[in-house]
Amino acid sequence: MTVDVQPTRGTDRMITLTREENIEVDTIARYLAGRPPRLVDATAWLASARELSSNLPVRLRQMVRHFAWDPGLDAVLLVRNLPVDIDELPATPTVPGSVQRESTVPAAAQVLLGLQLGELIAFKEEKSGALVQDVVPVPGMEKFQGNAGSVALSMHVENAFHLHRPDYVGLHCLRNDHDNVAGLRVTSVRNALPLLSEQVRRVLHEPRFVTEPPASFGELRSAPEPHGILVGSFEDPDVRVDFESSFPLDPEATQALSMLGDALRTVRRTFILEPGDLAFVDNRLALHGRTEFTPRYDGRDRWLQRIFVHRDFRRSRAMRPADGHVLSSAN
Repeated sequence: MTVDVQPTRGTDRMITLTREENIEVDTIARYLAGRPPRLVDATAWLASARELSSNLPVRLRQMVRHFAWDPGLDAVLLVRNLPVDIDELPATPTVPGSVQRESTVPAAAQVLLGLQLGELIAFKEEKSGALVQDVVPVPGMEKFQGNAGSVALSMHVENAFHLHRPDYVGLHCLRNDHDNVAGLRVTSVRNALPLLSEQVRRVLHEPRFVTEPPASFGELRSAPEPHGILVGSFEDPDVRVDFESSFPLDPEATQALSMLGDALRTVRRTFILEPGDLAFVDNRLALHGRTEFTPRYDGRDRWLQRIFVHRDFRRSRAMRPADGHVLSSAN
C-alpha cells in the first residue's frame, strides 16, 4: 500500500492573498452577489461576473494568467485567503445533488476567478446542470465513489469519458471536516511520466482502453469508444483516465495502466484545504481524488463548492442549446 507523504501546503503555482487583496475580492464579490437576478446560472448575472472579473487584484490576475499559460509540473493552482465568512455560512447541505443556485459571496468569488481562466460549463446529467455545485457528504452514501461519499475517492480525470470534459476543475473550501483530515489529492502526469518506460508510454498512447461515465451521471450509459490514456504530445501528453471507470482491453494494456497507476501514486500530493482556499486542477494534466474522512451530519461537515471551466468555449457549442453554459448530451 502506498502511503501519502505529509500533507503539503505548497505547490509551484500558488498565491496567498494579502489582507488588502482579500478585502478587494470581498468587495467585488459582494457587489456581484447582489446583482439581479442574484442567480448564478442566469445569463445576466454571468455577464456581470464576466465584466467584474477584470477588476480582481492585479497580482491575482497575473498568477491566474501564468497558470493558464503553463500549469507547472503539479498542474494545480492554489489560491489562498479568499473571503469566506464562517459566521455567514448556513449549515452544510446533506441532500444528494446539492447545488448553489442563489448568488453568495463565496460562489461569486469562485466564479470571478473561473472566468479569468475561461467560461464556466456544466453537464445536464450531473447535478441538474448547475454551474456551482456542492461537494458534501450525504448520509447513507458514505461508500459512494463520487462527491457525496466520504471514503477515499479514486484518482480520476473529471468526466474522463466525455469528449468535452472540463479543462479545469475548481474546488473552493468553505469548511473542512471536523478532524481536518479530508485532503484533496492531486497527481500530475508531468511528474509521473519520467517514471515510465518509453514502451509503456507508447502503449498508453494507443486506443486500447475504454472509459465509462461515472456514477454521478446516474443511469446514463453511452457505448464507450477505445481511446488512449495519454493523448497528444509524446513528450508532454495530456492524460485521460478514471481509475474507477477506465478499463484496458488487452493484457499489455492492463500492465501499462497498472504501471501508470503506480507512478501517479508515487508522485501524488495531498492538500488539506482551509476555508477560503480554492484549488484549480488542470484536468488535462492532472487527476484528483480525496482522502477518507468521517462526517458527523451536524451542519458543520466538509463543504466544497465546485465549478468546471472550458478554455475554448466554442468547441462545445453544438451541445449547448441557445449558446448556454450547460452541455445537453454526454454522447
